[in-house]
Amino acid sequence: MPISSQRNETFRIAIRTFGPFEKAIDREWASFCEASGCTLALDAVSMDHHAVYESLLANRGLRDGTWDVALINTDWIAEARESESLLDLGPQVANDPPEDFPDGWTPSLLRLQQYGDVVLGLPYHNGPECLIYRTDLFEDADRRRAYEELHGEPLRLPETWTEFVRVARFFHRPEENLYGTVFAAFADGHNTVYDICLQLWTRGGELFDPQGRMQLDTAEMKEALAFYRAMLNDTRAIHPQSRQFDSVASGGAFARGEVAMMINWFGFAAVCDATGESPVKGHVAIGPIPHADRCASASLNSYWMLSVATGSPHRDIAYRFVKYCMSRTADRQRTLEGVIGCRKSTWGDEEVNARIPYYHRLEDLHQDARELPRLTDWVELSAVIDRMVLKAINTQRPIESIVVEAQQEAAELQV
Repeated sequence: MPISSQRNETFRIAIRTFGPFEKAIDREWASFCEASGCTLALDAVSMDHHAVYESLLANRGLRDGTWDVALINTDWIAEARESESLLDLGPQVANDPPEDFPDGWTPSLLRLQQYGDVVLGLPYHNGPECLIYRTDLFEDADRRRAYEELHGEPLRLPETWTEFVRVARFFHRPEENLYGTVFAAFADGHNTVYDICLQLWTRGGELFDPQGRMQLDTAEMKEALAFYRAMLNDTRAIHPQSRQFDSVASGGAFARGEVAMMINWFGFAAVCDATGESPVKGHVAIGPIPHADRCASASLNSYWMLSVATGSPHRDIAYRFVKYCMSRTADRQRTLEGVIGCRKSTWGDEEVNARIPYYHRLEDLHQDARELPRLTDWVELSAVIDRMVLKAINTQRPIESIVVEAQQEAAELQV
């Protein structure tokens, strides 16, 4: 489409709604302009997760000149590649690479956006899923004594899902605005999908068969859905707004001191300690995600990249800005503001770890974190999973029939 004269003077960035993202992008653009002499005016637009996808890909905003740069999730990378929505940064990275590229990053943060020599973005915000909990609650002498009297064993970080339920119920005090746990069950094809994948993997199940076909009608998936249904309806353990919460909102509830422990992205632990606003600052720690008996823990790696739109009228400036944001200084600075930096230098930084004592554990989390496959139809397939989970938690229909329906839907999409 024709680019208006006003558009020629404006640099537009699409951002997932999250305060630290917004603050960091504004500051980074101002700093970039001061260093480079760029005079374009920034128009950074924050949207929720679904709206970002709609604008970038469903409505072709990356191709039609609406956007110059976008924070894009790795879940969408295959679709973005097939639709030729993202500029290949490979030539610029080869000729004018970011500082320390590629050795400054763990391979798990460079893999999903790279197809051979084609590079479709650079990592901006990461942090695999983990168990996040309040140390002030777990270490309180009176609570520990009460738990042992009640259950006949010491209070500890739950290792199994059975223990997770028991500990969540123990801490649950609605009259004190304290809830045992919270899940992000908002229906957006995103949050419940990640939750159920973790439930499935920690029960020894797999989402796809060896031929790459989605397999939902399995014993492990039925167990995962049954547990998730019970958990979301357990008024003795769960935050009552879980169905309205996405990951950001559930992280916010934890940061306000409303939740004893949760399964969420590492960043929602770090943000509590990165700013002075959270009442649980200094009382947050992380641990492995629980698992079923005789099964192993699992985590999930999904991250946000800065990518350049193919339709951008400012491609050269866009790459220069993306490169600027990849520097040691920029990555470290936004980490201290609540974004989760992606560079190994940030993970080991003394000041960062003094403020966020578990930050150095990010590299270990990445070693064990799993990734979803890069599929061009992932958004459609994830919507099938989302509908399946929502039927499980919002109805009393038999799990078996819900799974059979979902399996049929998935099979039709993968004809």
